[in-house]
Amino acid sequence: MADGQVLPPFRKLAQKQPDIEMRRTDEGVIYLTPRQTPGDRPKTIPHCLAERAQEHPDRPFIRERNPKTDAWEGLTYGEAQQVTDSLAQAFLNMGAGPDAPVMILSGNSVRSAMVILAAQKIGAPAAPISVPYSLMSTDFDKLKHCFGAVKPAVIFVEQYEPFKPALAALELGDCKVFTAEETSDDVLAYDDLAKTPATDAVTKAMDTLTDDSIGKYLFTSGSTGMPKPVPQTQGAMCSMIAGQEGLRDDARDPDHDPDAIPQALDWLPWNHISGSNVNFNGMLWAGGTFWIDGGKPTPALFHVTLKNLKEVSPHSFGTAPIALSMLAEAMEEDEELLNAFFKNVRAVGYGGATLSDDLYDRIQDLAIKATGKRIPIVTMYGATETQGITVVHWEAERVGLIGLPLPGMTIKLVPVGAKLEVRVKGPSVMPGYLNMPSKNAEVFDEEGFYCLGDAAIMVDENDPNKGIIFDGRVGEDFKLSSGTWVSVGTLRPDFNAALSPLVFDSVICGQDKNYIGALIWPSPATMEHMIKDKGSPEAAMMALYGELEKKAKAFNAAEPGSSRRIKRIKVLTEPPSIDAGEITDKGYVNQRATQDHRAKDVADLFTDPAPQGVLVL
Repeated sequence: MADGQVLPPFRKLAQKQPDIEMRRTDEGVIYLTPRQTPGDRPKTIPHCLAERAQEHPDRPFIRERNPKTDAWEGLTYGEAQQVTDSLAQAFLNMGAGPDAPVMILSGNSVRSAMVILAAQKIGAPAAPISVPYSLMSTDFDKLKHCFGAVKPAVIFVEQYEPFKPALAALELGDCKVFTAEETSDDVLAYDDLAKTPATDAVTKAMDTLTDDSIGKYLFTSGSTGMPKPVPQTQGAMCSMIAGQEGLRDDARDPDHDPDAIPQALDWLPWNHISGSNVNFNGMLWAGGTFWIDGGKPTPALFHVTLKNLKEVSPHSFGTAPIALSMLAEAMEEDEELLNAFFKNVRAVGYGGATLSDDLYDRIQDLAIKATGKRIPIVTMYGATETQGITVVHWEAERVGLIGLPLPGMTIKLVPVGAKLEVRVKGPSVMPGYLNMPSKNAEVFDEEGFYCLGDAAIMVDENDPNKGIIFDGRVGEDFKLSSGTWVSVGTLRPDFNAALSPLVFDSVICGQDKNYIGALIWPSPATMEHMIKDKGSPEAAMMALYGELEKKAKAFNAAEPGSSRRIKRIKVLTEPPSIDAGEITDKGYVNQRATQDHRAKDVADLFTDPAPQGVLVL
């Protein structure tokens, strides 16, 4: 959008506007609490399903594409209630219960959703595990760790054969395995279990559920050591819903249709809170239809998302910034996609990384073209241990915000060195990691606030209603030899954006050094295109270095100080390793683990003269 251009109004969000109470202490600690109170919520997630099934049994609840026919298939709310009753009885028969979870190794599917909901009905925690732990790992150490931590009575895999090596690595003992795939091995069949006659034992088990009942175990990303098991209580999950309901204000949206059935298209994995506790549970509460997106923000799969968007036209859509960049590029070339995407969507959500100003402007230009209005671009900030903490619930004119606390939550900003560490207290915060008392003592402060290790700053120190901005990880920042602090959490996304679309991600290095260096992974799509264009991988790599040099020099020219200038770059050709902890299953690159694992590459950045393969800027 051109400077000085008079911009159209935003499409209104059906959300209350910020109203934050702020308190400061003499020590510089800031407390931020919403004046809005939490709204309605279900008793538990299984009770929510039962209510929706009674209200509209024939309404489509969850749908996915049949890989053989490509047609959308799924279950209504009434059918889901029946299937989960039968599975719950089968799980009881197999010994599942509050101390004997049901583990899910495969990814999002209609059957996985039924398994997760059925386990919760009888108080057996569902434990969805990151798929790469089974299919991308070579040592299965993280999978074995997760299995040992929760000790499941039952394991579900959608397809048996791909998971067979992972299952063989586990000491299953009495743990039973079931699958949707026909096999001659001694495993149970999903279809048989889904026909188990339910007894009143299921109802009695569900009647005992309280806020303290554990509905799931979700594991942290493993960016610092092995993944930690986080109990997701029914109270915490339902408080997440209540917090969002406390901000709801349908009257603010003049286009709100109370009879419209919400539609969500989503790929985010259910072993994380965003996909599972925010998006999936939220759509269940809304009584809408959840369409499982088989696409992902990768060059090989994003075309599936584009096809799905044309067919579904969802009311809600959120993804990673890299996917929004791919979506914007596609909509700029495809008017049918443009109109289908903006037909119903009320806001565009993003998470996992910062959105660049350039991408923000491109999305707004497309929204104006399709609707005549700008679209609210929002995000939610949280953690496995806390559910969602903050949300952007107003039509913000800028990017980089992580919003303000949800009703029921209190944010505490505590000075730690040069930064303000984010701490949180509220009904959606975990009671503590499973069987990790010493770790629990570390992560809660003297007032009972959970310490996230992230930093944030206020947009306006005198007006909390302007929101807060993510300011990186407290432990990722470092000092140069000059004593100058480098904020990795802000530099890395800005540098990546400046090098877009050449770079998948980067690692910022330079602790106690004279300057900053960066290790980068090139974008697979960019490399594929360059190899086709240049004729060979060698020629493509030379071209890549040339483009990197131009973009990096332009980035440096706009930066005033040494804490923001990248002096050397080395391109990594070996992809990040999940076994080495370089990349989490959420796709987040662990800066410290990567530097430890690639000490030789880091040393190359600071060797004089620079060795071959190191770009000097």
